[in-house]
Amino acid sequence: MRLFYGLLKQPLLKQIERYSRFSPSPLSIKQFLDFGRDACEKTSFVFLRKELPVRLASTAREVGLLPDKLLHHPSVNLVRNGYLQSFLELLEYENKSPEDPQVLVNFLQVLINIRNRHNDVAPMIAQGVIEYKEKFGFDPFTSSNIQYFLDRFYINRISFRMLINQHTLLFGGDINPAHPKHIGSIDPTCNVADVVRDAYEKAKMLCEQYYLVAPELKIEEFNAQALDKPIQVVYVPSHLFHMLFELFKNSMRATVELYEGRKEGCPAIKTLVTLGQEDLSIKISDQGGGVPLRKIDRLFNYMYSTAPRPSLESRRAAPLAGFGYGLPICRLYARYFQGDLKLYSMEGMGTDTIIYLKALSSESFERLPVFNKSACRHYKTASEADDWSNPSSEARDASKYKGQDKDQ
Repeated sequence: MRLFYGLLKQPLLKQIERYSRFSPSPLSIKQFLDFGRDACEKTSFVFLRKELPVRLASTAREVGLLPDKLLHHPSVNLVRNGYLQSFLELLEYENKSPEDPQVLVNFLQVLINIRNRHNDVAPMIAQGVIEYKEKFGFDPFTSSNIQYFLDRFYINRISFRMLINQHTLLFGGDINPAHPKHIGSIDPTCNVADVVRDAYEKAKMLCEQYYLVAPELKIEEFNAQALDKPIQVVYVPSHLFHMLFELFKNSMRATVELYEGRKEGCPAIKTLVTLGQEDLSIKISDQGGGVPLRKIDRLFNYMYSTAPRPSLESRRAAPLAGFGYGLPICRLYARYFQGDLKLYSMEGMGTDTIIYLKALSSESFERLPVFNKSACRHYKTASEADDWSNPSSEARDASKYKGQDKDQ
């Protein structure tokens, strides 16, 4: 793969630079849905053959701004070359006619191959970052840059897979008998409580396998739009499931480990689902002991984890468990369609985690990174000195003044 990149370096970089000058075209869930209901494979082909290379080019340019030693780490280099190969494969369709049925068939297969090629990108990048940190360490500037890069890299990856999945599901001829009403990966009437229960049951199964016990679930709904009706929204169930599954795993682990050996057993995990005029909110509340305030921000840092570090060779381990990627990527899934994820904790008691999503599909636009001068500056400009007092020096000064008071 390294030889492949070297042979095509100059013309490839020119093409990447050309495509990275274009801004991505964010779509709303409503646009995905409207197109899917009256799907035209030719139209999708014409859009994707331009849009996918634009998003790939932006990612490729940003990967190149990483520290050299990280960029040349075997796993990161492999990811980068995979993106370059996918970019080249898509370029082959730049001038091909959508009127040729064989072109559409071949393009569909290329998209499937590209999706499969990038299946393991998340753990590979994680492995590279962790090994780089262990060998070279992180100064605050490097740590900030890697956090910035990973947020943008992973949300771009989510968007890339969303576009590919819509095309392959709509035109691949495979209709999921379990979800015949889905438009691609979108459920026009996604029952939120059902997805909550599915995610809970999957997490419960893993928890019971490891700990032999799991907290129960208590779920409530409040539909401010229609008080007597279950909450249904237009959304991507797989995205929602991923967020809920990770959050339930975290809550179960904290709760079971805190109450291990106690006679009263584990308290239930409470979930409240509410729908207002603008927001769909899902609050997961546990009594797992919480975390101190100073650690809240760390929980969204990709280099921080409270679980044992996993091995990439383990096929039985939960995806990304121990890499510290659960919460940060959950937040990206929420933010992808203009939502968010917030964590509120009371040390000694427990934690409330709230997923905020847009209630209206017309307002749920993709949130996409744009590669521009502002992004470049972020990687090149060191952060300035902190303009707030340092507690450690403050304590030293206080003790000095106390000594002066005694003399006076």
